[in-house]
Amino acid sequence: MSRIIVFDVNETLLDLAGLDPVFEQLFGTADARREWFGQVLQSAMTTTILGQYQDFTTIAGHALTQIAARRAVRLTQKDREAVGAGMRSLPPHADVAPALARLRDAGLRLVALTNSPSATARAQLDHAGLSDYFEDILSVDMAQTLKPAPEVYNTAARSMLAAARDMRLVAAHAWDVAGAMNAGWEGAFVARPGQVLDPLFPEPTIVGDDMEQVATAILEQDVYDDDV
Repeated sequence: MSRIIVFDVNETLLDLAGLDPVFEQLFGTADARREWFGQVLQSAMTTTILGQYQDFTTIAGHALTQIAARRAVRLTQKDREAVGAGMRSLPPHADVAPALARLRDAGLRLVALTNSPSATARAQLDHAGLSDYFEDILSVDMAQTLKPAPEVYNTAARSMLAAARDMRLVAAHAWDVAGAMNAGWEGAFVARPGQVLDPLFPEPTIVGDDMEQVATAILEQDVYDDDV
């Protein structure tokens, strides 16, 4: 049986560098965007460890407040709305659509799974022209906790009427891949610039420099091997 291939969205499919002009305008440097998203992830994991739940948009807004405080920048509501609009209109990485097309044409079931709220995820993938590649677009809203909590992956598998062993997560974040593998899934890591695997956790069977390499390996492991 071919696995269901599940894709993280932000940074894996969509290029957060699309937000750089907004952060350059607000903070004078694109470095603030990387600092902000790092704070978003830190806050998200803190809420998860504490057993609390805040949706990703709320967390992102509070992280923006923290970055503004660190940099002594006063943000208006319009400024905040510009960041939100930018998140909903991120461009896809150039390697994404061709890789998704190859996997879909091979008969694999493709699903998106994101920390973003459902409405935001749908808007993001619609804008990027990627929605039609996916059988479903899943949000952590359904589990009321954030990745990499096991409940997210367990709930996603159940929603697809699949066992954990039939799922493979593709992500550019080592912590997300580790979370999926901890829940019994297979993993695939896309080494986007600046992203590396965490040696604390088992290495996934698929590691690629870009989505095309990952797609090729998925076809070899999850499709062609089934035909042998």
